Amino acid sequence: MTKSSRGFHMRCGALLSLIILAYIAVQGQEQRQIDVQKSKLTVRVYKSGLFSAFAHDHEITAPITHGVFQEANPSVELTVDARKLRVVDPEVSDKDRAEIQATMLSAKVLEAEKFPEISFRSSKIERLGADKWAVQGDLSLHGQTRPVKVEVERQSGIYRGSATVLQKDFGIEPIRIAGGSVKVKNEVRIEFEIVGH
Repeated sequence: MTKSSRGFHMRCGALLSLIILAYIAVQGQEQRQIDVQKSKLTVRVYKSGLFSAFAHDHEITAPITHGVFQEANPSVELTVDARKLRVVDPEVSDKDRAEIQATMLSAKVLEAEKFPEISFRSSKIERLGADKWAVQGDLSLHGQTRPVKVEVERQSGIYRGSATVLQKDFGIEPIRIAGGSVKVKNEVRIEFEIVGH
């Protein structure tokens, strides 16, 4: 092999290495789609008041309709259709569950037809340790946008976390019945499990 051909092969090898490294770097920065079939978001609403022992806490599923996240330069955003939220309270009758569902989606609470989109978009993500992050972002709900902070942990490829939000921060007045002797708390807990494609 001549000196010039060796130089040509070395340049080709270097160029190929650069292309491979660039491809790996770009792949690492690509956004991943949230698997909406395997991911889940649950809202928990808790009772309070003098006769709260006769009321029920509420468990609500909130299917994610779309979402993306990025690991190399951390970011996440997701969207939920408020009209698809479902009350799953296992301890109540079908009739009571349907009434709770109707109230939740009505003008008394979410006004789901008027404000159908619930969304979250991260603004800052800080690594807390191996597979742990503090995520700050904006939650848009009921026509209002407020900052929310969430701690997230990755286990077996699943991102889990929770956050507490105040209904009144989003212009929602917690439901009261029986003159306020039974009511739901202002604080609502949101739990999630996110899986990527």
